[in-house]
Amino acid sequence: MTKIALVTGASRGLGAALAEALSRDHHVVAVARTVGSLEDLDDRIQANGGSATLAPMDITNPDAMAELCRSIHDRWGHLDLWAHTAIHAAPLTPTAHLDDKDLAKSIALNVTATAKLIAYIAPLLDASKSGQALFFDDARAGDKFFSAYASSKAAQIALAKSWAAETKNTGPHVHILSPPPMPTATRARFFPGEDRSPLTAPDQAARDLLDSLSLRSP
Repeated sequence: MTKIALVTGASRGLGAALAEALSRDHHVVAVARTVGSLEDLDDRIQANGGSATLAPMDITNPDAMAELCRSIHDRWGHLDLWAHTAIHAAPLTPTAHLDDKDLAKSIALNVTATAKLIAYIAPLLDASKSGQALFFDDARAGDKFFSAYASSKAAQIALAKSWAAETKNTGPHVHILSPPPMPTATRARFFPGEDRSPLTAPDQAARDLLDSLSLRSP
């Protein structure tokens, strides 16, 4: 049976790196809003002998995500792995000056969409013999100017931790991982002018995270 991996937020950074690494022994369903970046990802996956289905869509659109999950069910009947890397990273600002639109968008993508996705994806993971879900904890709670990102990301991780506790004995297996600092476009917005040489490349981070769970082929 073909192993299927869904990566939400697959167009760049850790999401793209995870999609590439997983494509060595999974068919990857890659979700992101940016068509061009998904096509570049597909080129790299095919060059490495893998295969992918591109799904350019906004995960805050519940109808689109429900249709995607229905399509996965109809085509394969199951999902083996879900890696959720899609985030909204609001601009840094003092907490007393948070922009209402930035905060609302952070909650919509980082929290509400995650809750919806869990509901849609859980049955697909249950249909696999060993379904697994991956979340990535970099909430930066308590760091100055990060309140919109930190609060919404912490809420996302709280959802994941509750789901993990609820499914501990039944599956799917829910993992909360802590990626190392990486030279991504998001981090460059947060820390302009930072020396990026000590940072871990996303492809290395992806390999290390998957290896820690024995989810990557040699």
